[in-house]
Amino acid sequence: MKKIICLVLLGITVFTFTFGSPALAADTASGAKIFSANCASCHMGGKNLVKANKTLKKSDLEKYGLNSEQAIISQVTNGKNAMPAFRGRLKTAQIENVAAYVLEQADQGW
Repeated sequence: MKKIICLVLLGITVFTFTFGSPALAADTASGAKIFSANCASCHMGGKNLVKANKTLKKSDLEKYGLNSEQAIISQVTNGKNAMPAFRGRLKTAQIENVAAYVLEQADQGW
């Protein structure tokens, strides 16, 4: 009986990890909404209205070392130069969603 219960529990565990959605996966649809409400005034369409040469295009993200979710999360959280910090305005998950959205859009060419 113990073996059957162990096999059933093992099967449930494998099924959950195989087909369940990742808990930490960023939600780019949510990121798009947050971007629109908080970022688009300066970065509409991947542009940069404050510093025109530092866009959110893939080539510029690579050029300035912002081509990873972690780098974008850090930039949005802490700000830098003309970029304000969003640490107090957005939750961590919201910033992660924005970072995923920015990278997705950069990959698609904005």
